[in-house]
Amino acid sequence: MKVGRKLEKLLIQCITENQERAYRLAYSYVRNKEDALDIVQDVIHKAFMSIENLKNTGSLKSWFFRIIVTTSLDFIRKQKKVQLMDEEKLEVVLPSSQDHYTDLDLARSLNELPDKYRILIILRFFEDMKIEEIAEVLNENLNTVKTRLYQGLQKLRVNMSEEDQEEEKR
Repeated sequence: MKVGRKLEKLLIQCITENQERAYRLAYSYVRNKEDALDIVQDVIHKAFMSIENLKNTGSLKSWFFRIIVTTSLDFIRKQKKVQLMDEEKLEVVLPSSQDHYTDLDLARSLNELPDKYRILIILRFFEDMKIEEIAEVLNENLNTVKTRLYQGLQKLRVNMSEEDQEEEKR
């Protein structure tokens, strides 16, 4: 039982340190505050119920974020509909958080990207995850993550330059 208690303490610490990141990651999938909060709550429950299955405590954070990703994807599949992000909700970060998605052109362009690119860009640049961590969280090959990240950035660049051209026409 001692090992279980130690794992639970490590999990509580991981949840506490990453609560805002967990929320933002869930939100980046479902784009709805209440649904994102429900997903985070569900993820915490799932994590506690399956903590004994964790083999390596060094990968606790990646394991926790992988649960967020799979739970979010499960939620989307159940909903069978994509909820559009309201522009007023673009800055929906928990009030105590430091980083806000304030650049509306960037947020709009990010929103237009396919999920497989958008999630990578959010994890890499907004959540400051290393590419290796992203590959582990998404359960993807490292080279696949690198390629998609590069492609996503290219698409983002194209979207942003098209928006700039539209602005100049006005």
